Amino acid sequence: MNYIFEELCERHREPVIDIYNHYIENSFSAYPEQRVPYEFFVPMLDKVKGYPAFAIVDADINRVVGFCFLKMYHPFTVFKETAEITYFIDPTDVGKGIGKLALTLLEDKGREMGVKQILASISSKNEQSLNFHIKNGFKECGRFINTGKKRGEYFDIIWMQKSIN
Repeated sequence: MNYIFEELCERHREPVIDIYNHYIENSFSAYPEQRVPYEFFVPMLDKVKGYPAFAIVDADINRVVGFCFLKMYHPFTVFKETAEITYFIDPTDVGKGIGKLALTLLEDKGREMGVKQILASISSKNEQSLNFHIKNGFKECGRFINTGKKRGEYFDIIWMQKSIN
């Protein structure tokens, strides 16, 4: 497969939100309880200003198969070397190595901008993501017990961290 990482922009709005809505409706990976409208893309772009953010495109069929980005962890400058990571891959394309490609790219781009620590906020019910992060060098650094409730089920928020010095 030939994947291209395009800078996230307006033309990616619908496929990105469609992928995100899949995870909203079918998992605990995305935290909203209800589908988000396409207009949700605008505040998403606002949150990643100044940070690397990409649509992942399968160049062979010209289809968006995922998206990924780093964003500011906290607005105070004392946290400027820390970023939070997010990625969602179309469920039909999971397991093809796209997540690893996205992680590697974001780590490289993060290093270029002076990021030394990457954080990931993951639902305790998202074992696939937890395993992926552990396999790729993240360590659990915090857990908030029963802080989320979706579809009547409580879940923990697990924070994972990776140093990219």
